[in-house]
Amino acid sequence: MYWLVLVLSGVLEAVWATALGRSEGFTRLTPTLVFGVALAGSMAGLALAMRSLPVGTAYAVWVGIGAALTAGYAMGTGQEPLSAVRVLLLLGIVGCVVGLKLTH
Repeated sequence: MYWLVLVLSGVLEAVWATALGRSEGFTRLTPTLVFGVALAGSMAGLALAMRSLPVGTAYAVWVGIGAALTAGYAMGTGQEPLSAVRVLLLLGIVGCVVGLKLTH
């Protein structure tokens, strides 16, 4: 259960990071609200997962999922350039996250 919560928290990290970028310095209401709700949910989930998982592992998985999804979404929507090297590097992050799960 803690791993599932951690993965969902990582997804919420990608949501709040994307919303933060779209809030234009907290001047747009809807992205700012999405940012706040997703941030609170993401942190709460990370805290819950850390009840059972080691801090280093939980944090690395959380930030890895969030970073990979945020960058992948930005490339998918054309906000950032898409290249084979960038995709390969993001897959490396995902591979490391999976490796941390398998070695836990």
